[in-house]
Amino acid sequence: MPASVLFCLVIAIADGDTLTARCGPPSAPRKMHVRIAAIDAPERRQAYGERARQHLVSLCYRQRAAIQPLNKDAYGRTVAHVRCRSTDVNAAQVRAGMAWVYTPYAKDFPQLAPLQRQARAQGRGLWSQRRPMPPWEYRHRYATARSKP
Repeated sequence: MPASVLFCLVIAIADGDTLTARCGPPSAPRKMHVRIAAIDAPERRQAYGERARQHLVSLCYRQRAAIQPLNKDAYGRTVAHVRCRSTDVNAAQVRAGMAWVYTPYAKDFPQLAPLQRQARAQGRGLWSQRRPMPPWEYRHRYATARSKP
């Protein structure tokens, strides 16, 4: 059974798939770093990275968010399904061409793959590029380049 939904205020947007929210009672709020489930947005230095971040800002920044935690990632962030102003943020980022469906973790989000196919077919967002590089490849390449002497 999924965890209960938390109602929080989004206080920061790190990139196109990560945000920070303040959750809990006003007398004892706690910060939560949230990785949006089942999507992977371009890195900020990558093509469309800043646009993906700005799109998430337009959806969620300083808005109440319904955050449904699913698990934790390797960096201690809460991986969650997120809704801002009743918009499914996972789907909105994919629909706008601002994120890839992250297939290894998308089995519980079957609605995302058709949205990605549609965004790609219509050349939306990152799909307007001739050969967009998935963020996981970009991170691997960047990490490899950084580690070389």
